[in-house]
Amino acid sequence: MTTALPDPAASRALLIGVHAYASLPALPAVERNLAGLKRAFTDEALWGLPDTHCRVLPQPESAEAVLDTLHSVALEATDTLVVYYAGHGLTDPYSDELFLALPASDQKRMYRALPYEWVRRAILDPRVRARRKVVILDCCYSGRALLGGMSGTDQVADRALIEGTCLMAAAAETRTALSPPGEEFTAFTGELITALAEGIPDGPPLLDMHTLFRHLHTNLAAKARPLPQQRNRNTGGSIALARNRVHLREEPVLETDSAPSPSPSPPPVPGPSPGTTPAQTSAPTPAPVPTPAPAPAPAPAEPPTTKSDAPAGARPDRRAPVVDRPAPPDRSGTRRVPAATPSSAPPKETGRPQLRIGLAAALAVLLAAGIPAVLNWLPDGSGESGGSGAKYNAATKGVVNASRATGGTLKFAGPEPDSWDPQRSYYGAVWNFARYYTRQLVTYAPKPGSQGTELTPDLATDRAKVSHGGKTYTYTLRKGLTWQDGSALTSKDIKYGIERLWAQDVVSGGPNYLQQALDPGRTYKGPYKDTSRDKLGLDAIQTPDSRTIVFRLPKPNGEFEHLLAMVAASPVKPGKDTAAKYGNAPFSSGPYIFRSYAPNKSLELVRNPHWHQSSDPIRSALPDKITVDFLTSAAALDADLLAGGHDLAFGGAGLGPRARAQALQDATRRNNLDTPLTGLVRYAAFPRSVAPMDNEHCRKAVVYAADRRALHTAFGGATGSEIAPAMLPPQLAGSDLSYDPYGVRKNDGRPDVDKAEEELKACGRPKGFTTHMLVRSDMPEELAAAKALQEALQKVGIKTRIDQLDGVEKIERAGSPAAVRKNGYGIVLGNWGADFPTGQAFWQPLVDSRFITSSGNYNVSGVDDPRIDKALDSAAAAARPESAAPLYSQISRMVGEGAYYLPFVYERNVTWRSPRLTNVYTSDAYGGYDFARLGVKES
Repeated sequence: MTTALPDPAASRALLIGVHAYASLPALPAVERNLAGLKRAFTDEALWGLPDTHCRVLPQPESAEAVLDTLHSVALEATDTLVVYYAGHGLTDPYSDELFLALPASDQKRMYRALPYEWVRRAILDPRVRARRKVVILDCCYSGRALLGGMSGTDQVADRALIEGTCLMAAAAETRTALSPPGEEFTAFTGELITALAEGIPDGPPLLDMHTLFRHLHTNLAAKARPLPQQRNRNTGGSIALARNRVHLREEPVLETDSAPSPSPSPPPVPGPSPGTTPAQTSAPTPAPVPTPAPAPAPAPAEPPTTKSDAPAGARPDRRAPVVDRPAPPDRSGTRRVPAATPSSAPPKETGRPQLRIGLAAALAVLLAAGIPAVLNWLPDGSGESGGSGAKYNAATKGVVNASRATGGTLKFAGPEPDSWDPQRSYYGAVWNFARYYTRQLVTYAPKPGSQGTELTPDLATDRAKVSHGGKTYTYTLRKGLTWQDGSALTSKDIKYGIERLWAQDVVSGGPNYLQQALDPGRTYKGPYKDTSRDKLGLDAIQTPDSRTIVFRLPKPNGEFEHLLAMVAASPVKPGKDTAAKYGNAPFSSGPYIFRSYAPNKSLELVRNPHWHQSSDPIRSALPDKITVDFLTSAAALDADLLAGGHDLAFGGAGLGPRARAQALQDATRRNNLDTPLTGLVRYAAFPRSVAPMDNEHCRKAVVYAADRRALHTAFGGATGSEIAPAMLPPQLAGSDLSYDPYGVRKNDGRPDVDKAEEELKACGRPKGFTTHMLVRSDMPEELAAAKALQEALQKVGIKTRIDQLDGVEKIERAGSPAAVRKNGYGIVLGNWGADFPTGQAFWQPLVDSRFITSSGNYNVSGVDDPRIDKALDSAAAAARPESAAPLYSQISRMVGEGAYYLPFVYERNVTWRSPRLTNVYTSDAYGGYDFARLGVKES
């Protein structure tokens, strides 16, 4: 069925909301939900429902009032009927039936609430002629724990489903999760309104229910909020609710590398005087785009692919929280781990004459998706020389265009991130960029490559003084540290900033490592609920004076300083904290301050006059101004970069296939490309709960039979990946480049059929076996890899059925051990990386048996080896991360010997650096360019 926008004249919407109750907690945001949704539905540019066709029913006094209104509205609709409810949801303790709470409802008198079944029957009334029906429930289950019986929104969705409709249900389990303090709307509806009103980057022209659900699921997961569920009957998922505003405002992108000049934006409103908090202003006018050099014939149209395993619109760079996994549940002892930074010499290229059928299959899938196969065969050497000493891949080997010159404007462009709040962002590019306006006690050394993973003092005078058996970390601050208003930055400001991480009901979405390390029991509730006079009640952090800060851990953690190096550990001045709105204008401790921020348009930073280079050994602060223009189309961003409109991309997954091909085939442009390793390792997991993958020899048969060259091709060849002989990325401590347990390098990536057949005999399956393979349907690279693996395995008698699910569904199913076992998934494709460059961050979620959970599980293989668990504990207790390297090396060997995973490749991005940039190098701490050292040379 082709998606079409419902006829506004023949469609109706009923928006029901209850924000005030006699007995239940109030939900003030619900009232704003109704107004926000009505604005979106009646916006002529989006759907254009006439005002009279969008009925709002706030505070209905009785079930009769709701049903009478619903009956009237439903009978008027002949095209599409939308019914929305927001408020408390209750369940009957006897029947487990869903009730929608009304103003007089309470948990002891269910007869004062509206049974959802009555709503369902009203919509199913044969007199209702609407061809399409959408039901959206935003329910808060504050009484669920007392009433029992309902285990999650899956049951809500199943119970509420109406034949021939689409039902979307929010999964809020607490009042604060549903209605976060300081936010305009409830969490679920707020994301829905934003998607409708602002559009979905890289989404289709019409926002159907399937697209909206995936976008909401991704964004809510990224903010560690309850995840929605959706059920469709027949073609319910194709029902559209609005035009995608991104398409309405997006300029066309030419098929060649000529890029249209951006439409000029209004000039920025003059910024505030130094030291003041800036107001949001209009976007700065983009610089004129120069005419690009002639380009080769256009490549095939670019498919909507992503380099990370994240759905479109998610944080698409290396720390995307949905790197083939949902955000983990909020529980003590669980890590949220999405990505690190490896690199090593590329394996020997086998050359085109040695292609086998597996390579041809992978190429066929990629070509069908529009990905130029020419990229796979380009060499990885530098070759040509460019201007100012720049060469292809030069920034991965050292500093390009070294200079101390100041001045000019450094221009970024890319998708808008989740938040500029240092405690709230889980976007890798923000962790890099935020160092312009934040500082940390320690950070990563401003050096190229692997040297960039070394910890070095920032706000502190030195690395921590560690005592009491590795449980106490003491720092002394540098002298002369100041805020943007010239006031002194003290140890209390650092403590307060870290304390904000505990306020997940207000400042949600950021990493929770420090909470786990300092307060695993979550006894502290955050500064906004802190009853102490100075709001500094977290006992695990002490500030005996303005220049001393002490951290007391309940148990040793040798990687604790890596947690303090994250921007989440940045100071925040209590008097300048605006809670949930802090990301609109963070108060700066770095060399730049916010001059203007216009959401969906741009960000502009200017110099902080109260920052002193003498107190900051990390940041060069070379540009006079830094701008970020938010571009929602990946194709438009690529064209703009190649045309010189901006200097480099903010986040993202590097150049797309079409732009990549154009730049690589142009001798001049090629010199401005780098292919750094991103830190992601692509792999197949072998769930041991599914026979015969519970047999080590059967797993090894798959490993030996795999054609690594075909897998390498599927993920972009030399420019897009590097063959991985082992799981542990090469630049993490403990990685051993000589460790190649299955002879991958020795055999140039070819399968070892003889060894595979030996292992099949050893596992009692000499003729092979059959299993299911779970992959993402919306990632051409992963699908190509699955096809190549399927073909290679078939040659030794292993037959696989490829089950394709879209990103959200695949992530959820792979993260559920019960679902994996039930569906017989013996092979699950995925990827992994670490938030900070240590073995603990990489290994623990993948192989620690104590981290296996019923949902959101990352240990998909079900590794349960006491030796590995013990080695992880010993590594965590090591005095310094580097001293744990031998233990991580042991773990790598134990994982390899057990054949729990089949590593495919280490992922690369093809990135663009403008010829204007100075001091350009890639840092393994950030998986790309080190933003804090960049400068520009104005022509």
